[in-house]
Amino acid sequence: MEYKNENKICQNCKKDFVIEVEDFNFYEKMRVPSPTFCSLCRMKRRFVWRNERMLYKRKSDFTGDEIFTAFSPESNIKIYEKDIWLGDKWDPLDYAMEYDFNRPFFTQFFELMQKVPFKSLNVQNGVGSPYVNNVTDPKNSYLVFNSSNPEDCMYGHAINFCKWCVDVSHVSKCENCYEGFWLTQCSNSSFCSQCENSFNMMFSKNCFSCQDCFGCVNLNKKSYCIFNVQYSREEYLEKIKSFNLGSYESLQKIKKEVFDFWMKFPNKFLQGTQNTNVSGNYIDHSKNVKKSFLVREGQNLKYCQYVQELPGSKDCMDYSVWGDNNQLVYECHSCGIGTQNIKFCVLCQENVHDLEYCLFCLGGSENLFGCVGLRKKSYCILNKQYTKEEYFKMVEKIKKHMDDMPYIDKKCSVYKYGEFFPSDMTPHGYNETLAQEYFPLTKSTALAQDIKWVEPPEREYTFDFKVGALTDDIKDVDDNIVGKVIECEHMGKCDHLCTTAFRIISDELTFYRKMNLPLPRICPNCRTFERLKQRTGIELYKRSCDCGGENSKNAKYKNTTTHSHLGEPCPNEFDTSYSSDRREIVYCEKCYQQEVY
Repeated sequence: MEYKNENKICQNCKKDFVIEVEDFNFYEKMRVPSPTFCSLCRMKRRFVWRNERMLYKRKSDFTGDEIFTAFSPESNIKIYEKDIWLGDKWDPLDYAMEYDFNRPFFTQFFELMQKVPFKSLNVQNGVGSPYVNNVTDPKNSYLVFNSSNPEDCMYGHAINFCKWCVDVSHVSKCENCYEGFWLTQCSNSSFCSQCENSFNMMFSKNCFSCQDCFGCVNLNKKSYCIFNVQYSREEYLEKIKSFNLGSYESLQKIKKEVFDFWMKFPNKFLQGTQNTNVSGNYIDHSKNVKKSFLVREGQNLKYCQYVQELPGSKDCMDYSVWGDNNQLVYECHSCGIGTQNIKFCVLCQENVHDLEYCLFCLGGSENLFGCVGLRKKSYCILNKQYTKEEYFKMVEKIKKHMDDMPYIDKKCSVYKYGEFFPSDMTPHGYNETLAQEYFPLTKSTALAQDIKWVEPPEREYTFDFKVGALTDDIKDVDDNIVGKVIECEHMGKCDHLCTTAFRIISDELTFYRKMNLPLPRICPNCRTFERLKQRTGIELYKRSCDCGGENSKNAKYKNTTTHSHLGEPCPNEFDTSYSSDRREIVYCEKCYQQEVY
């Protein structure tokens, strides 16, 4: 069948959106109907099923012991310890349900979801890492999330094949990095953003193959530079000492100066390197990746986000979170490790294939529909076992039934076959999910819209150190700081899921001393949200290049070379996640390369 672009109106936001020819070709390959939600609403709907970083202490529904889990006590989800869940002391087939053609599919699935126990934490092959979640092969790591192969890492997320990295987000193949964002193959670096193959860097942004630079922007193959000014090695080392970076007070002054300096330089409209035919933002070493965000080594992807784990994934659409060698994934989140041909799934992993509408199914499962918690199973519907012939006949009948008797949510959106799980069925509160990061709501707004909201657990701390009481310089910090309760400077008054207090652990103190960094003053959640202010939003906007000829259009930056459009403004337009109300100067690929490479 020959397709052409089709205009639709999103049944959620009521805005126009376009389904392109290549989208139809993918839907045909996956044997699914075209969507009725726009790509942004589809993404948001997946995000409300993702608790990225919150952990709760609650009792196991199997042993009664207190355990840590990503599911709050308010979620109405049963939780088993990971080892119990993976063991043979219970059988998920015991919760099998007979399909009822008198009720919508999603209503029945929701009932099954509330009956079948969930695994407390989603960790693969962890060693010495009891306080991590959504992590593969962690080793001696602490409060690390959404990562693969972190070793001796603390307080970060989206960490892949890294060692000794603390308070970092979206970093790959890095070592000894602190407060970094979107780094690739960097080491011994602090407060750096969007750098690659660089080491001994501080407060630097968009630097490539550099070493020993401080407060620099848009440099390539440079050394011993401070605020983009070249120094000798001896001059550089002496100047760095004068900054007194082990002092918290000195560090805060430098931070402001550096961030103001960064704003005087152009940014490439899309952050990423070694790409071919890509659009979106934060995409590295990828090919044919369209309208996607935070992707590494991807191929033939569209409308995907957070697909960062290596090896990269290919031939996927509307896929959020994880990666690790997946193919033919559609409308799924948190599925990874060799999955193939899966649709409308959550937390399905480890070489599963041919799954639809499944949750927490893993270990080589195949040909499942509407199942929860199955391992190494085939031909099941709502956790009931069928023969191969019965299974395929039933699946076709159920899909027709989903069209004939759709689920209708509180907003009157219609859910037929081909739609992801309804948002009102998520076990998570909106404020603890990825949706809150990108589409923030106040508590009052959420409740007025009948959106689930989770109250933070009550905390009654006895503070050992109140705000302002910590020692200023790391060289003066005593060992007895370890384990003490420190009040967060935000004191719960921000929208960052503030824990109001935090502790310093022994390995963390060792790291600060090694890197000559002062103790933090805010809790890990607040540190994460502050760091992610560097990250753009996830929507794309049509903009024109900010290069005005000899200078940027706002005259804050003077070009270092003559561009092909000479003294005239650059005519190039592009889609970018830098909205027009942001402060950054944004150049097209060609103008940016002329200034950096």
